[in-house]
This record gives sequence, C-alpha cells and structure tokens, in this order.
Amino acid sequence: MDITIEDFEFGRTDRTDLLSRSFSEAHDDRLASAAAAGDDEAFCKLVELHQERVFHFCFRWLRNSEDAREAAQDTFIRVYEAIPRYEKRGKFTTWLYRIALNLCRDHFKSKAARQRRATQSFGDVQEPSICPLARPDETAAKTDEHARMQEEIMALPDKLRAAVVLFALEGLSQSDCAAILKCSVRAVEGRLYRAREILRVAAESES
Repeated sequence: MDITIEDFEFGRTDRTDLLSRSFSEAHDDRLASAAAAGDDEAFCKLVELHQERVFHFCFRWLRNSEDAREAAQDTFIRVYEAIPRYEKRGKFTTWLYRIALNLCRDHFKSKAARQRRATQSFGDVQEPSICPLARPDETAAKTDEHARMQEEIMALPDKLRAAVVLFALEGLSQSDCAAILKCSVRAVEGRLYRAREILRVAAESES
C-alpha cells in the first residue's frame, strides 16, 4: 500500500461504509460468542474472515513474509486458547488486533527476526505495484520513495509506529486505534502528529 504524509490527516472519514461495518461487527460478535461456547465451526469461520487482514497487519509491522505468517498463525492460536474466556466489552476486531500487535512486538524483538531483517533490504520487500500503467522509470522512483517511507516508519518509536500502522496503513478510525492501544483518542492524535513531523523532517532531509 502506498503511503504519504497526507495519510495522517486528522478527522478523516472512515473508509468503510458504516452500515456494512456495523453488520460485520454484529456477525463477528455472534461468531465469537458461539466460538466461546465451544463451537469450533464458528471459530474456523472467524479465522477465514480475518486471516488475510491479520497477515497483512503482521507484514506491515514486521516487513518479512516468513515472520508475518508465523505471527499471524500465533495470533489465531492465542485467540483459540483465550476465546473460551471472551467477553464482549468492545469489538472482536479490537481484541484481535491487540493480540496481533503484542505478538508482532515480540517477534520484532526476537533474535531470529532481527537477523532476517539485517539480510533483507526494503527494496527486496515485494508489494503490489503502485501504478501498473506507469513508465518503468516512474514506477522505480515511486517504489524507492515508498521503500524509504516504510523504512522511516519502521524506525519510529514503538508507540508512534503502532498508531501509524493502525491508522494510516490499516485504515482504522482514531477511536478504534485508541481502543486497541488502550489510550485516549487525543493520545492517538498526538502520536500521529509527532510521527508526521518526524517523517516530514526525514523526507525534507532527503530532498
């Protein structure tokens, strides 16, 4: 996914239609309640619905496919172990993201993951083409710019980086980010502002 500093704009309208999102949340709640009661078929349906989203989130945090697959698998193992104690105190996806984020943080700090990142440049990370119809030189330039932005995001302090990944890359609302990060919406706004300024200074220093 391409990202620019403008993606941090505050007060942005949610990308997902509200009615569709409400239906999805209600469906998740029903499946999670059934899974908590021992319905393995309901749990498998939850995995089916969210495995791609969780993998992409893990990849955006870890920037390595192998680590992302491992973290995503561990996320659903952790969810399966914990779901008998699941209580609806918020959105199921909030709980899911929080588990995935904590596991990604652990994976990111692990020795094996650090060694893999040390041998892989950001240019080696395969992402969808930014503009399939662009000329090769334009695509290469945009890809380089995108790789530099991703590298700067990876270098952000943990709290700022989490806000950026959830808001600017995952497209979540500030209220959802706050619920996942267990902080106020104002705190999310502050973290996004600080991250934006850090990334702006980095971009200006390279121009």
